[in-house]
Amino acid sequence: MRLVVDLNKCQGYAQCAFLAPDVFAMHGEETLIYNPHAAEEQRERLARAVAACPVQAITADGLDGMGAAGTASAQEASDVR
Repeated sequence: MRLVVDLNKCQGYAQCAFLAPDVFAMHGEETLIYNPHAAEEQRERLARAVAACPVQAITADGLDGMGAAGTASAQEASDVR
């Protein structure tokens, strides 16, 4: 699974780090660090993290239920819960 975070869009809300801490982490108060090649076991957490990003800065290739742009809608994320 391949992840890309548009760091120009990212505002440091850290919802992704809260939902998928093995993949995303905050370095300081504003800088996001992440593993662009997340493990398959993280699929459900990643789907939630992608959907939870308030500025839609995260795209992921290889997640089921993903739209053409590579982001899950909030409705899809609530279905996962």
